[in-house]
Amino acid sequence: MNEKDKTDWAAQEFLGVDLGDKRLEARLIKMCESFSDSPESPINQACADWAETKAAYRFFQNESVDCAQILSSHQAKTVERAIPHKTILAVQDSSYFIYTNHPKTAGLGELSMKNGKHRKEIYSYGLAMHACMAFTTEGLPLGFLDLKISARESIAEEKTKRSRDTRPVEEKESYRWLQTLQRSHDLTGGGKIVTICDRECDIYDFFKLSSELNESVIIRASVDRTINRKSRYAEKDVVKLWEHLRANDEAGSYEVDVPRKSKSKHCAERLARKAFVTIRFASFQMDAPRNHIKHKTEKLPELKMNAIYVLETNPPEGEDPIEWMLLTNMSVGSFEEAYEKVIWYGLRWRIEMFFKVLKSGFKVESCRLAHAKRLQRYLTVMSIVAWRLFMITLIARTEPEQPCSSLLSYDEWRILFLKTNKSKPLPEQIPSIAQAVTWIAKLGGYLGRKNDGPPGTLTLWRGWKRLNDLTEGSVLSAQNA
Repeated sequence: MNEKDKTDWAAQEFLGVDLGDKRLEARLIKMCESFSDSPESPINQACADWAETKAAYRFFQNESVDCAQILSSHQAKTVERAIPHKTILAVQDSSYFIYTNHPKTAGLGELSMKNGKHRKEIYSYGLAMHACMAFTTEGLPLGFLDLKISARESIAEEKTKRSRDTRPVEEKESYRWLQTLQRSHDLTGGGKIVTICDRECDIYDFFKLSSELNESVIIRASVDRTINRKSRYAEKDVVKLWEHLRANDEAGSYEVDVPRKSKSKHCAERLARKAFVTIRFASFQMDAPRNHIKHKTEKLPELKMNAIYVLETNPPEGEDPIEWMLLTNMSVGSFEEAYEKVIWYGLRWRIEMFFKVLKSGFKVESCRLAHAKRLQRYLTVMSIVAWRLFMITLIARTEPEQPCSSLLSYDEWRILFLKTNKSKPLPEQIPSIAQAVTWIAKLGGYLGRKNDGPPGTLTLWRGWKRLNDLTEGSVLSAQNA
């Protein structure tokens, strides 16, 4: 690979993209490079000039550009990056992008309903994103296996809980979890993928589909369901899930670092602490809900599952204990196997970090493109750009000893070294990724003191932007010398 290939990451990532027009494909690559260089900037500031800005707006307005086509080349690259790894974690989650303050934007969906002081109903308008991101078991994001952005249909008041129970899963919003599982299976061929989801995915139909596809899953339980029924309406010799796990002996315990959490309108402040948690595990039989609509047309199978119960037995006074009930169709026969699944589930929060990157770092909710369809194309492009910078943020923690030449061109790491190590000659050995990322962070204002934690995403982005400016200046100076 030559130096130009190393720096033109977007050209490599979209090598196989097919938008039906070479000019559109070239424009997509150019936009991704510009947005990557200026992650905090709006479209007009990220683009080099007015001509490039107009080209970007025309791209997002183009009705022939399909989000799935934009994503397809990146998906293929994600699968390619997954090949060397024995196990890949496919983490699913949803997030909502609010554009209520853009009243002229057409085509948005109703996302929520809140009680206001002067109004009984206040709707938030925006778009819903459901993503499936592939991670290594060390937590490095490899890219998207699936990404769906949509405008939610109007919230109908007559849709009561009872009416939801009488509809098949294919007619419910929760069907997105099953669709994404199917699409990621089709894309990868299954085998080494472990799908991880939070409590919203605790759905019998999801576990049924995973069994049919022979896909491994780890899902956090949301309900204390009745298990081990001998018949659909059995009342005797049945037990609740939590009771069943508590009846088993502790398999072991371990120490976990609980991070500090700032006070917000959604949660109370929490101080950082170390917590000791115990692990129990047991097998059980998951039965279809009694009122499942498909009982009328087919025999719904009993699913053989395992549960892993994680509990903090002595939390500090006034603090809620750490408590996870994880459901999996994978083998769990020892503490080591149970602990492995717990650690994997703990990486689920990284997709929430990604959503925070997209909203707080890229400020995508500030974008004004006048129509939901344009915003969908914009969010698809920005998600891929954000993934790359998110990956750069985490790679120093997961693959710190790799040479930084896998991340930076020769010009980039040379300029980075000389800027942050003044009066020192270039080293004979290429610096590691960990060293390079620390230097990039220092360009963004990171002090790197003894008690400082690892640099944050925004600090790294500021440093990355400055490095791009320094490299561009150096190249221009050499050309005019």
